[in-house]
Amino acid sequence: MKIKQFEYKPLSHYSYAIISEGKMALVDPERNPTQYYRFAEDNNAQIVAVFETHPHADFVSSHMQIHKETGATIYSSKKTAADYPHTSFDDGDTVKMGNITFTAINTPGHSPDSITVQATEADNIALFTGDTLFVGDVGRPDLREKAGHLKAKREELAKMMFNTIQTKFKHLPDNAYVYPAHGAGSLCGKGMSADASSSTLGNERIGNWAFKNQTEEQFINHLLSSQPFIPHYFGYNVAINKEGAKNLSESIGVIPLQLSVSEKKGDILVIDTRDEATFKKKHLPESINIMATSKTSKFETWLGSIVKPEEEFYVVVNSVEEANTLLNRIAKIGYEKQVKAVVTLSNDDLKKSSEFNISDFKNNKEAFTIVDIRNESEVEEGKIFESALTIPLHQLRERVSEIPTEKPIVVHCAGGYRSAAGSSILETELKNTTVFDLSDAVTEFKN
Repeated sequence: MKIKQFEYKPLSHYSYAIISEGKMALVDPERNPTQYYRFAEDNNAQIVAVFETHPHADFVSSHMQIHKETGATIYSSKKTAADYPHTSFDDGDTVKMGNITFTAINTPGHSPDSITVQATEADNIALFTGDTLFVGDVGRPDLREKAGHLKAKREELAKMMFNTIQTKFKHLPDNAYVYPAHGAGSLCGKGMSADASSSTLGNERIGNWAFKNQTEEQFINHLLSSQPFIPHYFGYNVAINKEGAKNLSESIGVIPLQLSVSEKKGDILVIDTRDEATFKKKHLPESINIMATSKTSKFETWLGSIVKPEEEFYVVVNSVEEANTLLNRIAKIGYEKQVKAVVTLSNDDLKKSSEFNISDFKNNKEAFTIVDIRNESEVEEGKIFESALTIPLHQLRERVSEIPTEKPIVVHCAGGYRSAAGSSILETELKNTTVFDLSDAVTEFKN
């Protein structure tokens, strides 16, 4: 049994290929299947199966495209009520591939339709746990109250998760490998380990809080407390994955390019993906700066947290060479359908952001309205400025009316990435108020 783990860092997502006797199966593949095809070619293997552990909320899967292009069978729980061609895969169901036997284990808790895929070859066992069991944590239970075929309250799912951890893995040995769908940084859990991308069941029984001796009430209270925020796009992705996403290249191939744009058209949003410094020197009026300058930046998460699934938008890039890369990133969360066009800007004079004098701010903080856009959990650990008004970035567009406009506004986060987006949102919404971005200078004010 040969197992390959693929990682997409911006979404902290892991997907898997398993090979035996010239056959290959995939688990929870991401939107672009090219890397899996390349791996199959390199190993002279035929892709024959795709396992979906549940309809994912945080990324769009390529299971439907892979099925159409390779003929692979898609396996998912009957509880998903999937709209794509599939074979039900639930407790007791098995699939033979080469020397491997895949066995379904229903493991509800993160969602009512979650499964763990057990791969067994001789004495070797690998568990592809999806969003049920992570390294150091379990999946959050609060994403299916309004999404999916089966909806469930968070308390109900938390009880399911307790039962899953208590009963569903008891028959499996300590040396069974654990391969989760996510690692640290994912919003599908709150306490994943940053030290490892896989584990063993024995290690989790020792180190994972969920396996500790505790009452159901204690388990539920811990699981429900301090979960991360839920981005706008999560429910939307559940629906896409239940249906099966369209072919990636076809979906992004119809999006037009517009070169040397000098003015905004209509009331459609503009998402400017360039770096903060470049944006501040020149941008279209009413643009939101969500930087996609790093391969590991959380661009997709913040795009799907700031922009709603029903909103159309233009995408600004530095050059046409970046267009395909950006569209691929946007498609990771299914937002390519909303892109009106990818544009580059003209050399004309466009809007500039106000220049920030850090010395004035240091010497006279009370002359500014400070807006802290960090997440609630970060603020709970301590405010950087006691006078700051706290509104998390993902709520900023909806709560802008709460911000006083008598003074200039200074926006800050923890390190500078999010404040570029936050300040541009307020610059757009509060047209008659001066807005400054504290950016990475915020580190000078931390204790």
